[in-house]
Amino acid sequence: MTTPQIISIAVFAVVMALVVSEKIHRALAALLGAVVLFCIGIVDFDAGMGSIDFNTLGVLCGMMMFVAVVRRSGLFEYVAIRSAKLCKGDPWKIMAAFVVITALFSALLDNVTTILLIGPMTIMLCRTLKIDAVPFLVAEIVASNVGGTATLIGDPPNIMIGSAAGLTFFDFIRYDAPVVVAILAVLLIVFKVLYGRKLSVGADAVRGVMALSEQDAVKDRPLFVKSIAMIVAVTVAFMLHGALHLESAVIALGAAGIMLLISGGDLEGALEGVEWGTIGFFLGLFVVVGAMEHTGVIALVGEGLVSLTGGDTMLLMLALLWGSALLSAVLDNIPFVATMIPIITVMASAGVDVFPLWWAISLGACLGGNGSLVGASANVVLSGIANKEGYPVSFIGFPKVGFPIMVLTVAIATGYLLILF
Repeated sequence: MTTPQIISIAVFAVVMALVVSEKIHRALAALLGAVVLFCIGIVDFDAGMGSIDFNTLGVLCGMMMFVAVVRRSGLFEYVAIRSAKLCKGDPWKIMAAFVVITALFSALLDNVTTILLIGPMTIMLCRTLKIDAVPFLVAEIVASNVGGTATLIGDPPNIMIGSAAGLTFFDFIRYDAPVVVAILAVLLIVFKVLYGRKLSVGADAVRGVMALSEQDAVKDRPLFVKSIAMIVAVTVAFMLHGALHLESAVIALGAAGIMLLISGGDLEGALEGVEWGTIGFFLGLFVVVGAMEHTGVIALVGEGLVSLTGGDTMLLMLALLWGSALLSAVLDNIPFVATMIPIITVMASAGVDVFPLWWAISLGACLGGNGSLVGASANVVLSGIANKEGYPVSFIGFPKVGFPIMVLTVAIATGYLLILF
């Protein structure tokens, strides 16, 4: 290997070690890695900027701003309270409803944003019911990662894969959504077995939930109606973006702009809803991974994988599915997918049929995020909220539930992909 290749690998390894250790913020780790590569000349500035996927960043920024405006309407609180009352205050039914709601919103918006909205409402309801919120929060973490797997915009890895492979919103609905629905049905059975008998509340607590007013949760009635209409419109636009010849980022940023116009909201308030740390992490990571591609490391890895499997698409698919899941359980799934995308691109140039491989890393990376608390951004976000509110979801305790569920869901995905391809 050449010196630039060794240095690019070393910088990538150090960045990943810092991300996993959480000694410093992951955005700072990634950006410092990019700066080091620029300073020592492993990659020049133009090449580094060329490796950044601005479509992915545009989708993330646009949807975060969009949701920041929608949040002011009270729509999410309305849905949560209405669901709890429809369940008559029954804690198991509330858990099942919140699992489905979390999965659905994670598919239509994104899982990090969904967790930020659903988590606090869950804690409020559990306090009213006087029961432990941790089982609800763990179930919602799992549901957010599973639901986010279903669509192009549900989970950051899918945004990256869709942008790199030219896959449309409808493609994800066609290939990922069916198995997600099946997995969600299985998970409801699993959660019933795990938590169903343990969830019991008194009559006073039930009356407290039934006394909540979903109408009072609506803070801005005109914005509430506009938000519902816009969510439907944005979903349709994403489904048709291939036919419309519009990049996903254009739709997401356009949706954010329209919401700001029709709501009379201020731009600064919407920008505060963007998780700039996540955006910074992406920027640095794209440069760090791009350096390995620029120096030829990615090509070596791709050639090695093809050689190891003899170019057999089925073996590659299964290896990538389980490899993606297991590694995404240890690392955040975003850097893993950022590393795998150029590898699969190299395989395509070598004549390998890579279409099944995109779905293998999509399902593996998104479902693998349930293997540990560091497996996905949504996990870290909700555990932070829970710990702050006095319901600790620990790094040691979560995998006791999350890892077996991850293995189960990836096994279901394995059977699905074998039947599909």
